[in-house]
Amino acid sequence: MDAHTEVSLDATHPLDPLTLAEIARAVALLKAGKALSETHRFPMVRLEEPAKAELKAWRAGAALPRLAFVLTLDAATGVASEAVVDLSAGRVADFKVLPNDQLPYGQPPIMIEEFIRAEEIVKADPGWRAAVLKRGITEADIPLVQIDPFSSGYFGRDFEKGRRIVRAVSYWREDIRDNGYAHPIEGVVAVVDLIANKVVHLVDEEKIVPVPRKKRNYGREAFPDTREDVKPLNIVQPKGPSFTVDGWKVEWQNWSFRIGFTPREGLVLHELGITDGGRLRPVIFRASVTEMVVPYADPTANHYWKSAFDAGEYGLGRLANQLELGCDCLGLIHYFDVPAADDLGQPFVMKNAICMHEEDYGTLWKHYEFRNGIYETRRSRRLVISFFATVGNYDYGFYWYLYQDGTIQLEAKLTGIIQTAAVTPGETYPWGGMVDEGLGGPTHQHFFNARLHMDVDGGGNTVTEHEFVPRPWGDDNPYGNVFDSRSRVLKRELDSPALANGETGRFWKVSNQNVANSVGKAPGYKVVVMPTPVMLAQEGSTVAQRGGFAKKHIWVTAFDKGEKYASGDYPNVNAGGGGLPAYVQQNRPIENADVVLWHSFGHTHVCKPEDFPIMPVEYAGFLLKPNGFFSANIAMDLPPEKNAHSRENREAEDGEKRHSGGSCCH
Repeated sequence: MDAHTEVSLDATHPLDPLTLAEIARAVALLKAGKALSETHRFPMVRLEEPAKAELKAWRAGAALPRLAFVLTLDAATGVASEAVVDLSAGRVADFKVLPNDQLPYGQPPIMIEEFIRAEEIVKADPGWRAAVLKRGITEADIPLVQIDPFSSGYFGRDFEKGRRIVRAVSYWREDIRDNGYAHPIEGVVAVVDLIANKVVHLVDEEKIVPVPRKKRNYGREAFPDTREDVKPLNIVQPKGPSFTVDGWKVEWQNWSFRIGFTPREGLVLHELGITDGGRLRPVIFRASVTEMVVPYADPTANHYWKSAFDAGEYGLGRLANQLELGCDCLGLIHYFDVPAADDLGQPFVMKNAICMHEEDYGTLWKHYEFRNGIYETRRSRRLVISFFATVGNYDYGFYWYLYQDGTIQLEAKLTGIIQTAAVTPGETYPWGGMVDEGLGGPTHQHFFNARLHMDVDGGGNTVTEHEFVPRPWGDDNPYGNVFDSRSRVLKRELDSPALANGETGRFWKVSNQNVANSVGKAPGYKVVVMPTPVMLAQEGSTVAQRGGFAKKHIWVTAFDKGEKYASGDYPNVNAGGGGLPAYVQQNRPIENADVVLWHSFGHTHVCKPEDFPIMPVEYAGFLLKPNGFFSANIAMDLPPEKNAHSRENREAEDGEKRHSGGSCCH
């Protein structure tokens, strides 16, 4: 069973995503105002969001223009530009040509039409054809060879500088439904200039590694004998869901927020707050995943350059899936359709791009007091807001969870197909794990960066770092059992870059020092992170320079409307040095300020046979937990479950059995 929020004809709130009509109007105004040609493409069209102060003024009655941000690329010349279109006034309010042909500036994200064009360019190149023929591929095979155009990275070579390029690797397939990743063509890499429309560099290694031919397909026809003991599992809510939806606004179990969506980030949560004592209390003004990077640990020709920035180089929102009931989401589902623009700037609807539903999550709180027979337990329920994006071989799910006790969680789900390397029979693969005969999986890391524009109880916020330390033996610790918590205030941006530490239980707290809670302290939220490895690439490596945000778990910056992304605006073919490491060098004050907390988290993956042909989901994420934000456990008022196994029914059953002389074993 499902419900929909379909694309609206009109925006009703300043944070609502652009409507189809607004997308069309923004593109038309820009085309007319700047005389754009037929060769211009539109890698990004999104709402130019108002800031906190602008929204506050709007609520007080001030006018607020409806703005669209439009990124363009001339496919004939490679010239890129940014524009802000004032939809309220019907004019181009700002326009600038980007220096994307100069270092260290990068390129706009790769578009769908460029993926298709890159394959055509590669297959038409005589050098590439000769290289694959040497590896046992026949002319008859070439139409079915899979070409993966991959964001290229950057290494300072002439064909990279200021150029719009991709590096392309190839996979043999005998049939269109074959899993190409089981058959990598090793030692051949084509560099494609997407503006010149030609291969500008070709790697054709001297060593010939046989192409693995064993099929490892994953379509359902590859597994005709399925399990017969999986019984139906039905999730029913006969009285409907506990949430309400009004356009893009959602309310559930005292929570309130607005849903947004951008081509780069995908799902965005706006104005997330919770009602406490009859008052809506802000927690986060804006939350999203702004970037990913996936660096590989194989130094050979097909792999050393792989380090996809999946948000900045492709666009998580642009690659969002149409979610399916019963597969991606289970239960009573509410889907949100998302208005979007294609490469030509034409509006279209991304059906079922966002899924929202409730889940049972086990025990929330419980106690049995044997002295007086009080037995109370409450089950936890959480609200799930999610979307999935497929970026080449990998599939990523992004799941925001809200809990009835005030907890917030983000969970990234990693699945899909690993990158593979062909291995000469009889040899071992030194850069990862073997997944099948003649087939290796390179070791790699996945990093995500969540941007949390905090707003705890409104006003200025302060971030503090905390950890636990044992107290030395002494008069105040005669038994050696005392330990203390140590904290420090992050006063300026350069105080903030930090690593998680499992040994000391290091955590961070965002509080509002201008407000006192029920025990006289500042109300706050605790950021609970996992002490997983950060980026292991060497300092000075190009991937470390380009993805410096993944070198630390935590960063805190003063809010700046221009600092939207952890890797900077344009990481594609970028020489590096931008993003968070550059933002914090300004060393602005962040105590009692409008702050943004950025958290880098991820998964380090050594490939194994169980990861193929489709990798079971791996999980990564973090929690925000109330820490002095409420005066008590706010979930105490949850009603007890009413079912056949409730305490009341058990007591009635026990009474009947005592009366009849029977017994009961639980």
